[in-house]
Amino acid sequence: MSRILHVIRSVNPAGGGPIEGVRQFARINGGDGHRIEVACLDAPDAPWLREFALPCHALGPGRGSYGYSARLVPWLRAHRDDYDAVVVDGIWQYHAFGVRRALRGTETPYFVFTHGMLDPWFKRTYPLKHLKKWLYWPWGDYRVLRDAQAVLFTCEEERRLARESFWLYRCRERVIGFGTGAPPDDAARQEAAFRAKFPETDGRQCLLFLGRIHEKKGVDLLLRAFASEIADKGKNPEHARWHLVIAGPDDNTYGSEMRALAGQLGIAERVTWTGMVAGDLKWGAFRRAAAFVLPSHQENFGIAVAEALACRVPVLISDKVNIWREIVADGAGLVGTDDLAGTRQLLARWAALTSEGRAEMAERAALCFRRRFDVARNARALIELLTEGKGGAHPGGAAACRLPEAGAQIS
Repeated sequence: MSRILHVIRSVNPAGGGPIEGVRQFARINGGDGHRIEVACLDAPDAPWLREFALPCHALGPGRGSYGYSARLVPWLRAHRDDYDAVVVDGIWQYHAFGVRRALRGTETPYFVFTHGMLDPWFKRTYPLKHLKKWLYWPWGDYRVLRDAQAVLFTCEEERRLARESFWLYRCRERVIGFGTGAPPDDAARQEAAFRAKFPETDGRQCLLFLGRIHEKKGVDLLLRAFASEIADKGKNPEHARWHLVIAGPDDNTYGSEMRALAGQLGIAERVTWTGMVAGDLKWGAFRRAAAFVLPSHQENFGIAVAEALACRVPVLISDKVNIWREIVADGAGLVGTDDLAGTRQLLARWAALTSEGRAEMAERAALCFRRRFDVARNARALIELLTEGKGGAHPGGAAACRLPEAGAQIS
């Protein structure tokens, strides 16, 4: 039995993929007899801690966006012998730097999941923020990655892109596939729960977006493409039945802007905004969906993409979702560019498919999930990596990354 500690900024489920990945890995590894715990910088009375199923050490509240907490490093130093390995989930905040401070040079190795936070999209889109990160990088997260036992990427595309953000980059790279579990049984109950909560979707062909309502996700592209490719072609009887479901936390400025945009485009009555959904409502949203749409500008993996595939739902995604190559290879969906023309083309290509073609794609979506994104296999691979050479001293430095040969196959 291995003892693993995940260290993350927050276990708030609104944080999206990183904490969901922790939960999914822990479900499998805990079931196999390993002890999985979490340390976070949430305040001990944070409301979401009451629903968190894993043993959790809340060492906050972390101060400011950086999340500094004076309790983290002393706690890690006092408890490091309780764990065989520590996994840092996410960078750019104090929890990552604190782990390095506490564990560098000790016999407790730490590993880092970057969760897409080194994607060069951020450099291009937020140049001033990138400059600020450069001031922090040489003495901060560059050293966090350099001194880690390994830096973990969820797919080859994420690993390749990470090298483009900073020229000062040194680490041991490993790819550990991400994923999710099979959806809970009783699809009929889940779909009924969603219909009851959102009756306007009954009898409609739903296109589902599920995730944070954030500018990088391309929600504006989806609304504009739906208005032009579906709503404006209402003479087609089938198009009249299509409906957008936007599921995710939208209580922010961008969410308000997107609601207003739907009204300006004249499609407000054809869009359902669910807010954050969980449990039967979340799975019911997938069960009601004819297709899942994510025209994101940057997505290191996309847990919701894997969840859609697990529910036999084809995915319509941009080529900035890093698992797009796998989707194309398996015929599990359609891929376009992350602009309005590309998103319009995605919807047009989907609308042009026959019912038989959509059914075949749904079958390939399910096969793609079983082949690549079932979390059970990936979770066990993570445990094997974390416990390789258990008991050896943790080095303080690292060799430079070895780049793959030109033309290496991406699968």
